[in-house]
Amino acid sequence: MIGLRIGGLASGMDIDSLVSNLMKAERMPLDKLTQQKQWMEWQKDGYRDINLMLTELRTSASNLRLQSSFNAYSITSSNPDIATATATVNTTPGHYSVTVKQLADSAKLNSSSSLGKKSTDLVPAGSFTLATDKGSATITTDGSETYESLAKKMAGAVNANGESLGIRANFDDTTSRFFLSTKDMGPNTRIEISGGLADQLMGGTAGAYSGQGKDAQLDFKGSDGASIPITGLSSNAVTINGMNINLLKADPGTTVTFNVQSDTEAVFNSIKGFVDKYNEIIGKIETKLTEPRHRDFAPLTDEQKEAMSEKEIELWEEKAKSGLLRNEPILQNTLNSLRRAIMDPVQGIANGEIRLLSEIGINTGDYREGGKLFIDENKLKKALMERPDEVMNVFAKNDPAGPGIGDRIYKELQTSIKSLGDRAGTPGMLVDNSILSKRLREMNEEVGNWQERLFRIEDRYWNQFSAMEKAINQMNQQSLWMQQNMFGGMS
Repeated sequence: MIGLRIGGLASGMDIDSLVSNLMKAERMPLDKLTQQKQWMEWQKDGYRDINLMLTELRTSASNLRLQSSFNAYSITSSNPDIATATATVNTTPGHYSVTVKQLADSAKLNSSSSLGKKSTDLVPAGSFTLATDKGSATITTDGSETYESLAKKMAGAVNANGESLGIRANFDDTTSRFFLSTKDMGPNTRIEISGGLADQLMGGTAGAYSGQGKDAQLDFKGSDGASIPITGLSSNAVTINGMNINLLKADPGTTVTFNVQSDTEAVFNSIKGFVDKYNEIIGKIETKLTEPRHRDFAPLTDEQKEAMSEKEIELWEEKAKSGLLRNEPILQNTLNSLRRAIMDPVQGIANGEIRLLSEIGINTGDYREGGKLFIDENKLKKALMERPDEVMNVFAKNDPAGPGIGDRIYKELQTSIKSLGDRAGTPGMLVDNSILSKRLREMNEEVGNWQERLFRIEDRYWNQFSAMEKAINQMNQQSLWMQQNMFGGMS
């Protein structure tokens, strides 16, 4: 509760100024705590900025872990309406051809004649057996099913083990027919309706109705020109000699030629993109590690800001924020571990094959350049053209005992990102129990306690000066009374 505050009317003193000056001294510990808190908040933001940078670098490095990212070949088709192809890491340059004799197809079945019904009409009560290569089910209707709902019932049918029969089914109002097909394709797929209502649903008198799937069939010719017949395929997508071939149209009279040739540009750009991002981020981290600390420029208090212009505040805080992460151990360890991950030889690669990035034209410069990477573009492109499998292996080798450079970089970045998160929190996380965040919460509580304490101290000063003013005022009144009584009768 605030006591009655009396200014210096009796004493003639500037009580406001006296209390203000006394409180400046009392407030010094709070100002220092507030400045420490502001510094820690800036430092936390600095850690998080670096964390975001490393997360971007990790995203860039993730592609270097995948063998598919080093697919250094492109394939052109002479007739993309019939068949197309894409390269894999096992593709071999050359000319190849296919003749598509038959496409794979699902098993199909539909009513042979119009049923003279609409989808909303009711199906007679009864039952029938629905079977596919996945099993069979007995479908029963009680007279309340419509043709449309019966189609949905067939599509959801399951076998004795509760597994789907894998059917698509619908009733078409335009033709007044059921249309059914299996979801899978190939010669082993089948669909059958028999018994009971089968004739009424299929528009015939056979009692049992079935459809059979088809396999994809083609002739493939390698670089030697020898024809290889391929049958029994249950899909129109097939991998042959390292090529993913998509069959789009059956045309036994047309031969489609695939031309496989080196395409190093995409791989080169992927590697160069990572190196550029790496150099950019490494440069920023190096700057933060060596940035000078200006200890004479502490964070400004609110009172100090009130006495300064916006430009003066900006220039001051630029100095005050310098050196936030100077010689930071986590960042130094990050740089050291990344350099080792990038430049150390990959284990488990045979002698004579590429084991170091320096062998494909990627090197670190002078130590004064902060460990940045430099690319000999001609040497890298030559390695991609002549030894693409070895370049892929040095980056994307999939072996825990000797992982490739891409995986090593990714794991080191994961470790650093976690360490920074433990230190300062991870952007976007709802719960932040990092070291700095916990300390900042403690400091917020300390600031609140200090503010309460200063409030009480200031109130005490005012009570003391108010009491003094009252005493002086009483003395003045007594003095005036005495003067009036002593000299009042002499007139």
